[in-house]
Amino acid sequence: MAVPIAVLDCDLLLYGRGHRTLDRFKLEDVTDEYLVSTYGFPRQFICYLVDLLGATLSRPTQRSRAISPETQILAALGFYTSGSFQTRMGDAIGISQASMSRCVANVTEALVERASQFIHFPKDEATVQSLKDDFYGLAGMPGVLGVVDCTHVAIKAPNAEDLSYVNRKGLHSLNCLMVCDSRGVLLSAETHWPGSLPDCTVLEQAALTSQFETELHKNGWLLGDSSFLLRTWLMTPLHIPETPAEYRYNMAHSATHNVIERTFRTIRSRFRCLDGSKGTLQYSPEKSSHIILACCVLHNISLQHGLDVWSAPATGHMEQSEEEYEQMESVDSEACRVRQELLLTHFS
Repeated sequence: MAVPIAVLDCDLLLYGRGHRTLDRFKLEDVTDEYLVSTYGFPRQFICYLVDLLGATLSRPTQRSRAISPETQILAALGFYTSGSFQTRMGDAIGISQASMSRCVANVTEALVERASQFIHFPKDEATVQSLKDDFYGLAGMPGVLGVVDCTHVAIKAPNAEDLSYVNRKGLHSLNCLMVCDSRGVLLSAETHWPGSLPDCTVLEQAALTSQFETELHKNGWLLGDSSFLLRTWLMTPLHIPETPAEYRYNMAHSATHNVIERTFRTIRSRFRCLDGSKGTLQYSPEKSSHIILACCVLHNISLQHGLDVWSAPATGHMEQSEEEYEQMESVDSEACRVRQELLLTHFS
């Protein structure tokens, strides 16, 4: 059982004599159950993050004393999974709210620096084929490289004049474009788009579009809902299905695309700082975007460690897609041909 530790003012301690770290909390002194209940993750996962980020978080500073990487990571995980600095984690690890804020900033940037290491599409042919096979096993939809959708995360108003972050519900948010595989592993995450932009515009301007139009669309496609335009590399549902084949296509599409909604619920359930239950992210759009991306990195790492929480109940009020499913009519004749060929080949 954890022994309560009084909150210390790290702003004073950090200027003390000598150069020692503030190790007032030891992982070996508490149980896995305590770590999961307080910080959201077990000991093995936290130790992995210490090994991964330790060198970055130990960078020399102008201060004479530093907070250990372990303590910084615990503080950040406590914020990500609870959504509040005003929690018992400050008491548990013995740091002030101001120091916790710095810890969250440090860990967030360290995770963002490693985003491309953990969030990316597979490159080798065997892994790409395995990706397609896994999706096909869900509902019989062939050639799928990922499912794509947007979700909104509420943030504080940047300033009174900036309306670009006001979404269709009148709230300030970031519109985040994500792609995942059949297990919910994120393959792409662009978390910086202003909330006023509709999903179709986000995708049109996204790096994801450039990536698929130049590299990845030749032997497969993404699945997107009706808020996106049909493309040769992005299959969308038929607006008004008429034939049995079209109904089968739409049913397979919906069942497969549902993976991204489950992934959003998983991220919301695990990282309460994003779900709105503790209020909006109280940061600039840039810093909020980095916090969201850091949580995406942790989501992928947690799946690598077998920490699957898809069975967890949905919680909170994370803003979902702002689209009201305005049916987007494609003017891309080649994209229409590709979808029609898919219908004839696999669903007729």
